[in-house]
Amino acid sequence: MVSRQADYKELLGILRQAQLVHEYRARADDDLSAALYKNLIGGSRDIESVRHLARQVAATEATVLVNGESGTGKEVVARCVHELSARREQPFVPLNCGAIPAELLESELFGHEKGAFTGALSARKGRFEIAQGGTLFLDEIGDMPLDMQVKLLRVLQERTFERVGSHKPISTDVRVIAATHRNLEQMVAEGSFRMDLFFRLNVFPIEISPLRDRVADIPLLIDSFIGRLEREQGRSLRLSDCAVAALVRYHWPGNVRELFNLLERMAILYPDRLVKWSELPEKFRPNQELFEEQVNETAQWQEQLRAAASSMELPPEGIDLKPHLAEIERRLMTEALDRSDWVVARAAKLLNLQRTTLVEKMRKFAIQRPGELTGS
Repeated sequence: MVSRQADYKELLGILRQAQLVHEYRARADDDLSAALYKNLIGGSRDIESVRHLARQVAATEATVLVNGESGTGKEVVARCVHELSARREQPFVPLNCGAIPAELLESELFGHEKGAFTGALSARKGRFEIAQGGTLFLDEIGDMPLDMQVKLLRVLQERTFERVGSHKPISTDVRVIAATHRNLEQMVAEGSFRMDLFFRLNVFPIEISPLRDRVADIPLLIDSFIGRLEREQGRSLRLSDCAVAALVRYHWPGNVRELFNLLERMAILYPDRLVKWSELPEKFRPNQELFEEQVNETAQWQEQLRAAASSMELPPEGIDLKPHLAEIERRLMTEALDRSDWVVARAAKLLNLQRTTLVEKMRKFAIQRPGELTGS
């Protein structure tokens, strides 16, 4: 499907990355490669690196530790590793270690027998049994109490465990992928996380960057969300160029989760229509003067172009039109780039061109920033 948000992608200078992703998809030799790009959205180098690492480790049985801030998509990475692995036909079982009370975590992981504790009215399988043959995803592993860390380490080493209230060993064939937003090495130094468990989990680390460090992915994430909204709910959402530019400038402490929550809210408030910059929540538009300045600058510049064009006259002897127009075009592009400090997206806006069109014209006319000509 051709994105209806193509204009703002070009404005923000990431269309080339999107094209690279599309080209790689087209070259994918199996459905798994396509699934990898479908789930790990983005064209930045950081996301490309995560995809590469996920493919590399998926073919092995190595334990994986995914590091990243809350909301960056650590479970998405874990699911991609599982889907690319030989275990993909078996269960993927997630467990948030920070969301389970410490006294119940052992039962959640290993299960319990009837009567093992007050309220244990029947025997129950734990996550290790449920995930047999598949992948167990332990999210927020840094929140696991020390006494449970010891028991988890034993399972990873011996591949056996016992249900709570039983002494009968149960063999397990499970791949463990852990994730955390904490600095586990620092926790080891502080004594709040076991060193031996850290080394057992950190066989193959994957770091996923915060959204503020890969802002080129934001338009692609927006496009992905809108596509899912249309497919699953029959609703739509559109954002103006300035609205998207404002979202790119925001620092996103809640990362992708915060972005998707905002888009969900905008889709409810402004269904099936264009959302303007002024309609974003106030914290997403702190630079009002900047956006007003850009709008005014664009209008003034285009008015000057119209005035200059109306004052031109054909000389009595005539002109060679093609090189004359080419020189005018080259001069105006150079002036627009100078005015915008050689920010191509802003210069393209001044000229009412798509960014990629201006890039192609710069290549055609060999237009370079002055410092680049001397190699300085």
